[in-house]
Amino acid sequence: MCNSNLLVIQKLLSTNAYLGHRIPTSDFQGYLYGSRNEMAIIDLEKTLICLRRACNLIESIISAKGHLLLVNTNPEYNGIIQQMAKKTNRSYINHKWIGGFLTNWKHMRRVQKHFQDFSAHPNLKDAFTSSPFDYFPRFRKMQKCFEGIMTHNIPDCLVIINANQNSMAILEANQLQIPIVALVDSNIPNRLHKLITYPVPVNDDSIKFVYLFRNLITKTVILSKGSRGR
Repeated sequence: MCNSNLLVIQKLLSTNAYLGHRIPTSDFQGYLYGSRNEMAIIDLEKTLICLRRACNLIESIISAKGHLLLVNTNPEYNGIIQQMAKKTNRSYINHKWIGGFLTNWKHMRRVQKHFQDFSAHPNLKDAFTSSPFDYFPRFRKMQKCFEGIMTHNIPDCLVIINANQNSMAILEANQLQIPIVALVDSNIPNRLHKLITYPVPVNDDSIKFVYLFRNLITKTVILSKGSRGR
């Protein structure tokens, strides 16, 4: 192993990225180094290989003026994802996925425009709040899902932080043949793992790793945009 790889592996070790679950799924076996105290130990050399493949994909998408959609449903990671989206000028979703968000993209864009117009008219909002029908909570739920969307075009790639909680996003992206980069833990269901084009085997409960991943993706996007301009 070269010195640069060793340094990265040491960084990954410091984030506890190698800690898996007690019973890994069968498709995940190829990413394992072994087990300790009946807990799966993820092979970080394979994590590193998968990270590089994912970064190469993202680099090619950004170089071709493509757009990423960052997907997360863990409230603990909301700030991390928002920072990454802001620094890279990407779209993000920090809330529960709305069914049909990708497969019915044009309709969803019209719905987003409707909610933007609705937000700009507080009198209308007040009328809905005082209505006998409970419209406003539904409005807030939809608004939260749309607030991080920055593009009119369907995304060219999904970057998913917690694959287990985003099966609907994975199914829709797979149906539309949109590549998926996703952090996958050792308990990822086989049916989902098969649909993820660029899985990154890792302990997705590690906030330290999510910070490291954020920095890596941010750097990849910024450098790719810079090289595109030359």
